[in-house]
Amino acid sequence: MNSTWRRRELIFNILYAIVFYIIIIRHSLHLSRDHFAKLYRLKPGWIAGRLNDASDAQWTNFRGNLKILTIVFGLFTLLANMLRASYCLKAKGMSIVWLAISLIYLSYLHEACIIFILSIASANFLLVKIFGRTKYFSFVLWTFNLSFLLCNRIYGGYSFSSIGDRWAYLDNFRGTFRWHICFNFVVLRMISFGYDYHWEDHTSRINLKKHSQQCNHCSSGKTCYLLLQERRVPDEKFSFTIYLCYLVYAPLYIAGPVISYNAFASQLDTPQKNYSVREVALYGLRWVLSLFLMELMTHFFYYNAFAISGLWKQLSPMDVFIIGYGVLNFMWLKFFLIWRYFRFWSLISGIETPENMPKCINNCYNLERFWKNWHASFNKWLVRYMYIPLGGSRRKLLNVWVIFTFVAVWHDLEWKLLSWAWLTCIFFIPEMIVKSVSNSFQVESAFGEFIFRELHAVAGAVTITCLMVANLVGFVIGPSGINWLISGFLREEGLRTIIGMLITFYIGTKLMFHIDDAKQKRNQS
Repeated sequence: MNSTWRRRELIFNILYAIVFYIIIIRHSLHLSRDHFAKLYRLKPGWIAGRLNDASDAQWTNFRGNLKILTIVFGLFTLLANMLRASYCLKAKGMSIVWLAISLIYLSYLHEACIIFILSIASANFLLVKIFGRTKYFSFVLWTFNLSFLLCNRIYGGYSFSSIGDRWAYLDNFRGTFRWHICFNFVVLRMISFGYDYHWEDHTSRINLKKHSQQCNHCSSGKTCYLLLQERRVPDEKFSFTIYLCYLVYAPLYIAGPVISYNAFASQLDTPQKNYSVREVALYGLRWVLSLFLMELMTHFFYYNAFAISGLWKQLSPMDVFIIGYGVLNFMWLKFFLIWRYFRFWSLISGIETPENMPKCINNCYNLERFWKNWHASFNKWLVRYMYIPLGGSRRKLLNVWVIFTFVAVWHDLEWKLLSWAWLTCIFFIPEMIVKSVSNSFQVESAFGEFIFRELHAVAGAVTITCLMVANLVGFVIGPSGINWLISGFLREEGLRTIIGMLITFYIGTKLMFHIDDAKQKRNQS
């Protein structure tokens, strides 16, 4: 394909994208204006006299506590950094500092329920130290952690009265935040600690010296996350103090991002140097601008309120598509802001974690790419502690079912999340098969390259549509709405909407190809 044709194609794709988003914005404004009286949890806002969509409890809670969180974390990081600088503290000293700070933080969040967290964490530490060098280790570690993951949800975080009447009074001091919700992240950290200890005397799965020479990041004098994760820490770093500090480290405790034990312990010893002070400041400024974008979205487009109100059942297929697309973008921006906020404070404290949303949701045209860029730190955790131990690419078709089922259960015990997970697996399998077949073909002619690119774009359009359906079921309509979705989209108007979606996603995929080509040229130069 010659450069003139590609330039014309790029111009057409950009113009189409502009028109598409004008239509989406205009239609969304009309939907919000026409139906706001029927929507739940709209509250008075501060922009142009508009109502604000406060229907998402997670975002509303985070937004409402943002000022106090910023003050608290500002004081925490200032104190910790001053103590590090004044006394030249390394991992042992900093673990004590951050453990003390984090326990104060947890005491406010959970009050007496901190007893449950410390008890389970201590039992896990003992199990790792006892079974960490045995062949039964994986079975013991997973059984212990999955049991508590499930029981915490089933019993709602337990009650002290179930232990004995003399403990019942502590049920009046359960804090402001449910401990068993946060504990999902603690489970990931307990498993990470266990495996990193178990693998301490194993050969690394990568050649660290060769990696340091070939990795663009490492060869420039910085340290990439893969190296931090794979490079072993000394045995003395697997102490109870550093372990507890890792589990309850305040900046990452509530929402992550997820970081491996090796990476955390090594940076506790030597703070990150990948980000300069100026770069961290710019990172924070970009976050503030993104927060303003979210404020505009929740004041003008009530996507999430439509989703939870059930009003979508009365709307046209085109309206349902716009709401579903809007909910996906709202969710992406919500998690983008929450995760980057806590990552920002971790960076200031000297701990660099993986970026959870490294790529925009609208720049992903296959499922594998999407999941590598949505909660990316969790994806890295899943690859290291589940995918590779389960056999990696040799058992890929089986592994996706195990991993996505775990992801659904880890989030919550709900049928709609299991439906979302299994639908994603069903859509994943054809993509993996097609990708495997296409990798075996060698395209030599220009015409062959053109056909291959077109087929790739069609596959991208189908994949994005499947992703939309899976997330609509998981987060908007639930499994009970599948029949409505099928019947609604098999009518004339629904079929027109599906065709329009496929054409739009086809053009969007080709625009992503151009973005990838531009990045590749920039990296080569």
